[in-house]
Amino acid sequence: MFDSAPTEFIFYLNSAGPAYPPRNLALNRYKRYYSGAMRITAGQYRNRRIKCPPGIIRPAMDRMRESMFSILGSLDGLSFLDCFSGSGLVGIEAASRGAEPVHLVEMDRGKKQVIESNLSFVEEEHRLFMMPVQKFFKMQMRSYDVVYLDPPFPMEGKQKIVELADRMEIVAPGGMLLIHYPGEEKWPEEIGNLKREDHRKYGRSELLFFRNCRQ
Repeated sequence: MFDSAPTEFIFYLNSAGPAYPPRNLALNRYKRYYSGAMRITAGQYRNRRIKCPPGIIRPAMDRMRESMFSILGSLDGLSFLDCFSGSGLVGIEAASRGAEPVHLVEMDRGKKQVIESNLSFVEEEHRLFMMPVQKFFKMQMRSYDVVYLDPPFPMEGKQKIVELADRMEIVAPGGMLLIHYPGEEKWPEEIGNLKREDHRKYGRSELLFFRNCRQ
């Protein structure tokens, strides 16, 4: 479950704060706490601190986010969807780099207060949806230029969620869908209209970039 790679941390939030449990050590036995803070890496909100919400989350670390947004290039005026949002970090980073509107989807209502607090300084149009990603896709509210998926690593059925995103036309024509997943998983070159365009590794974490080729 846990990984020692520098880009991969798992935070467990309790009354004492966040913890980074080392490999092969159960969360309820871990007593040393991680004292770092998440931050925005670039754009108008650069170096702003982001709170970590209650529960178990796996935030995208600085090196991976910097690489990912560098590959995406300018986000000025592009719509951005942050799925399995956790703390809202990636969506806020997208807004910092010019994306608008930015929508965030998170099903864990225990995270709502912290996400809303993290979003409090974001001036760009944004909206938080507290519901499962699959339900949000089926609502088919609109399509997005960039869709980022960061499901829990142990979660099964990730590919079916990407298939649903394609079927419900969540990604705009010519837009990008990105998914963060564990390296031991294997992914196809194509999922419906989504064609693999790039693939990056960050320790155990891997990131796939799919381009929507629908006309």
